[in-house]
Amino acid sequence: MPTVLKHEEALIRAFIRPEKRARFIEQLGNPKGRAKLCASLAHFRDLDLRFAQRVPASKHHAGDIEALLRSKGAPEQCHVVAELADLDGRDMLLGTALEAIVGRGMGALISCIPGVLGYFESEEAGDRYILERTV
Repeated sequence: MPTVLKHEEALIRAFIRPEKRARFIEQLGNPKGRAKLCASLAHFRDLDLRFAQRVPASKHHAGDIEALLRSKGAPEQCHVVAELADLDGRDMLLGTALEAIVGRGMGALISCIPGVLGYFESEEAGDRYILERTV
């Protein structure tokens, strides 16, 4: 399995509701399925909320979210799964990814530490979450 797919699989296994995980992992490896999954991020309701903390409204800026993620151990590089094709499937600098995503009205998942730390944003106002599982 390619490294990117392993990275994305860890993201799905850690932060998506258990009953949806297998289907989403299958979709990642298929171009049509991936497009469908990425499109669903706009109004996504399948986060496992046990591991999702809503970002306070006062911290809804890319720099603030980056600081929150860094305080939890996020490295310089991250991996993006996004509704926008230009961002989807890319490894990027965390700050660059957040600048491209935060407040832009699209759905995206960012994996900072595979299966441990990430970020989710949908196009819904205020729908921003830090995703975290302890090892």
